[in-house]
Amino acid sequence: MVVEGVGGTGGEPESSDSMRAFGAVVQALREHAGLSREELGALVGYSKHTVASVELGRRMPDPGFVEGAEGALGNTGALRRAAVHLGRQPGLAAWFRQWARLEQVAIALSTYECRMIPGLLQTEAYSRAMAVDHVPPLDDAQVEERWAARSVRQQLLRERPNTAFSFIIEEHTFLRRTGGVAVTRELVEHVLGLAELRNVEIQIMPLVQETHTGLQGLFQLLETPENKWFAYVEGQESGQLITDRKVVSVLQRRYARMRSQALTMQDSVSLLQRMRGDL
Repeated sequence: MVVEGVGGTGGEPESSDSMRAFGAVVQALREHAGLSREELGALVGYSKHTVASVELGRRMPDPGFVEGAEGALGNTGALRRAAVHLGRQPGLAAWFRQWARLEQVAIALSTYECRMIPGLLQTEAYSRAMAVDHVPPLDDAQVEERWAARSVRQQLLRERPNTAFSFIIEEHTFLRRTGGVAVTRELVEHVLGLAELRNVEIQIMPLVQETHTGLQGLFQLLETPENKWFAYVEGQESGQLITDRKVVSVLQRRYARMRSQALTMQDSVSLLQRMRGDL
């Protein structure tokens, strides 16, 4: 199963009908305003090449582009409404889709997770084991859609070798043994394999840790090719994309502190190897 807007060979995401339609709207409004791509880019803070990529449906616009272009092109509301339909992805929660689109073009992605193994690192068996306890219950089609969407997202780790992926994961998410011993053993083996990738850094926050800056909960940070930063937090049946630079800055500092509190990458690998041996 292929998810709209996700590339197959790395680089920019593959074009989708929704991306091409959004790009056509941008181009029509820009030309109606009598602006060149370079002039629109200057108004919204992006290069003319980015504007061209969006108009041609080759690049997923981030929220900053949508809002900037909306303001520069008359505040008609057309771009905001069109952006809602960009790259609809079966299997992804509605509140997560906007973040998933940003993932596709990110040059850096940092994740702190305290509930479960992050989706980008999960195995199919682990993902399906979590679906068993979902409330309300999922039908077979929903389970398949969720794993299909997640497996497509996971391609980013290998297809975007120039994107830096950092993960801080609580030790107890492995110790819980979701799905049983066999599922956990496969999961640990899988994460150890991903830790060998040059663009992936995995650190474990130990079970016993007297200082911990992440007690307020999970969050993610992301940097776009234009060096703009966004954050994402998630709760029960909800998620929030954070664009406020002051809030994002606070989360960046928290993540930096947590990296010093978690085990080093080498020690994290050693811990995972010991876990594997105990299973």
